[in-house]
Amino acid sequence: MTHFRSKRLPGPGRTLAAVVALAAALGLGTAGEARADDPAAGTATATAPADGTGPVAAAADRFTDRAHGFASLAGGTTGGAGGKVVTVTDQAALARYAAAEEPYVIRVAGSIAVAPFGSDIVVASHKTIIGVGDTGEIVHGELHLNPGTHNVVIRNLTIRDSYVEGDWDGKTTDFDAIQMDSVHHVWIDHNHFTHMGDGLLDVRKDSEYITVSYNRFTHHNKAFGIGWTTNVKTQITIDHNLFEGTKQRNPSADNCAYAHLYNNYLTSPADLGDPVWTYGNWARGRTKMVVENSYYDGVQHPHQADATAELVERGSILKNTAGRHDEWGAAFDPRDFYDYRLDPASAVPALVTRFSGPQRRIGTVLHVPGAYPTVQAAVDAVPDGNDVPVTIAVAPGTYRAKVYIPAGKPKIVLQGTGQDRADTVIVHDTPAAYGGSTGSATVRIAANDVTARNLTFSNDFDEAAHELSGEQALAMKTTGDRIVFENTAFLGNQDTLMTDSPRLTTISRVYLRDSYIEGDVDFIYGRATTVVERSVIRALSRGSATNNGYITAASTWKGNPYGFLITDSKVVSDAPPDSYHLGRPWHPGGEPDAIAQVLFRNTELPAAVKSAPWTDMGGFSWRDARFAEYRNSGPGAAVTADRPQLSDADATEHTVAAYLGGTDGWAPHAHH
Repeated sequence: MTHFRSKRLPGPGRTLAAVVALAAALGLGTAGEARADDPAAGTATATAPADGTGPVAAAADRFTDRAHGFASLAGGTTGGAGGKVVTVTDQAALARYAAAEEPYVIRVAGSIAVAPFGSDIVVASHKTIIGVGDTGEIVHGELHLNPGTHNVVIRNLTIRDSYVEGDWDGKTTDFDAIQMDSVHHVWIDHNHFTHMGDGLLDVRKDSEYITVSYNRFTHHNKAFGIGWTTNVKTQITIDHNLFEGTKQRNPSADNCAYAHLYNNYLTSPADLGDPVWTYGNWARGRTKMVVENSYYDGVQHPHQADATAELVERGSILKNTAGRHDEWGAAFDPRDFYDYRLDPASAVPALVTRFSGPQRRIGTVLHVPGAYPTVQAAVDAVPDGNDVPVTIAVAPGTYRAKVYIPAGKPKIVLQGTGQDRADTVIVHDTPAAYGGSTGSATVRIAANDVTARNLTFSNDFDEAAHELSGEQALAMKTTGDRIVFENTAFLGNQDTLMTDSPRLTTISRVYLRDSYIEGDVDFIYGRATTVVERSVIRALSRGSATNNGYITAASTWKGNPYGFLITDSKVVSDAPPDSYHLGRPWHPGGEPDAIAQVLFRNTELPAAVKSAPWTDMGGFSWRDARFAEYRNSGPGAAVTADRPQLSDADATEHTVAAYLGGTDGWAPHAHH
């Protein structure tokens, strides 16, 4: 039978506002709609006044994987973005990948003890070294950047414990946490440095285009030094760092061309009674330093400058401070170099305490396009056996390609970053005649714990233009467990959406909410336990006056009480009245143990739905399947002998929670 299409394929995405880019960086939902359970929830606000008052800016900014400040200039700092992603758990692997010539994103999983004690791990150019979750550690060792190294990102790590007892001044060892000499374009972000043998962070010998942000420097003598040169070259941004229990160099900046310090929190310095060598910020030599909206609590000499230096301070809060509060010279205007947002000084202690140091969500966003040219390239970059959620942030546009998420890459979030799901479309046009039903799928998800949000999935194979024996053309096929689709659209005709499992007796679960599904023949089908909630199902007309198609074709295993639940949704159709089936029982290959279970519950049905809406398939009677309705509405709803109704008692056992809970209590619906 000829099928007539009623397809609406969105075009390329519109230009996005800045807030969309913010959502892209974090993998949030529809732009401007941060989820209430998201630690980055919030919306961007205006810059706070320099007097330290004003609104607090978006939490989302604090997790972005794009360098800011001086590290963002002159080509920017991207580290190993675009290179292979590897996960390391031992010193040998870390050292091998860190020193390699090609770009790498190196994920440090767990604690890596470095031997011999105090040894260097050499980091070459074009590297990102990032902790997995908030537990990535380098213990007893240093990350060292040799002269000429450039484009390095070090994030989300704890580097600790190379201190030698009795060597408080670090005179006998040079065991820093990170040391760099004559490098450029380095971003040090969201790390925790503590209890090392000499400095925590040394930026030395004419290093340029450096940003140091959201780090914790704790319980140490010499925290953070910049200089070791007679030249005046270094440009450095230092923001939102915590200096706690650190005696000196918080930081000490010697001969910096430009040192911009803002929103830092200095508190509880060690050995407060030392009259000279306990201090906060020091502009030394010919440094030009600007300090803005920082917070000093109990700090001796909170900000001081040599007579040859220039130091401008504005908007900071000083509490119980003593000693030097130097301010002289014009220094420079940071906004001549880059835009930035100031938090009010009064908010700095709480913000820096909360957001500095390693964070569980850092380093888990891959951008398409950008670091990765295609969605598949980003999927391929996710490490096998991935155990931390990774967001693939897909920019608005139409991506004509297939995507496969294999079983070995769980916990992926596919996130469209447009203002609407129609802005970001993944589409292909393969029919089953050219590779089988599975091979036709535009997107296949075999992994567990995958979520897709704010996207459109389409198979735009044109049935009318071809005469083929296999016209099935899937937009999506899933076989993984715990799959979530939020604010997604599925466009196709026959077999648009298949939710399946790896084998008959394996139960996989899929949850769709606030989504849209269109098709004509069996366009929601398979054996996975599937809940469609608060969604729109469009039954397309094939031009027939009597039979335009079938919404569902479930193949539920007989041992699984839960197949398809379509609840609190709406079915719409432009097909003639009494011409559409709610479903038919699919027995793949004549499998007798595939006993379809489908329930339409609290759902609005159009006049297109047949008065006898269930029908046989492949010689199997629909009456032997488990088909039912419960409290539906609309012109297509009715209660007759041909329309089994769920009893009120049974309805208590056929809820969203019952379908999805399984043996592990999975409850994605509870997060809304």
